[in-house]
Amino acid sequence: MTSRAFVYILRAVERGAFPKSRKWAWKRLYNILSRTWRDSDWRFMNYGYMPAGDAFALTAEDEPERAFIGLYHQAMAGLPVEGARVLEVGSGRGGGARYIARYMAPAAVTGLDYSPETVRRARQLNADTPNLTFEVGDAEALPFADASFDIVVNIESSHCYANVPAFAREVARVLAPGGCFTWADMRASTMIEGLDRDLGASGLVLESETNLSPGVVSALDAVDERKMSRIQKTAMMRRFLKEFSGAKGSILYGTLKSGAVVYLARRYHKPLA
Repeated sequence: MTSRAFVYILRAVERGAFPKSRKWAWKRLYNILSRTWRDSDWRFMNYGYMPAGDAFALTAEDEPERAFIGLYHQAMAGLPVEGARVLEVGSGRGGGARYIARYMAPAAVTGLDYSPETVRRARQLNADTPNLTFEVGDAEALPFADASFDIVVNIESSHCYANVPAFAREVARVLAPGGCFTWADMRASTMIEGLDRDLGASGLVLESETNLSPGVVSALDAVDERKMSRIQKTAMMRRFLKEFSGAKGSILYGTLKSGAVVYLARRYHKPLA
């Protein structure tokens, strides 16, 4: 039953059906997860990324999160982060924003999430990082002034939004001229044309696109045992959590591996004039 329901949800997302209802449902789901999944060693909710031969330095404390941090490492690599004002939209439990704040010397990092419970959890988990703050807010109506940030990050979050073009326009608004928007998320292969239109609504200039799918599958393989060990401790929704988390044998794992779903990374910049 859970698998059939999950297939129905995926097909509804692909058709663009019920956008406001889906947005409300995602918010409810993340509120529930943040109340029930309270482990202090889980700062991430993404699928991860582990490309072959891509090594980067981490402290012993952060090494267990390498697979998840990989999505943020690829998103920020080569960008002028030092001294920059960074915004992460859809910051979840805060692990990615924390990685940027602790390793890349930005002036400040702001994490924004639609789920109040998740923001509360992120503040608790990342209180040891002084140049990092978290706020509750809507990706489609960002609560920031024009040109407030030099870099906007959005990792594995935009599939939850009701209006991606509105989000893209908001990103362009809060970016300073010359700023960068770095994005990564999954879409069914049939949705890529629509994605081009949605993100293109920003007026930002596309610089690059990378298919991350093989490295994402590698990350899912690497963390599967740890993930399933935690899911087995959950009293309810085990089958749903297996599907939701992309565990081996799940529908999303299979579609990522087959190419029916593609995990993409893109970078855009805002022209100086």
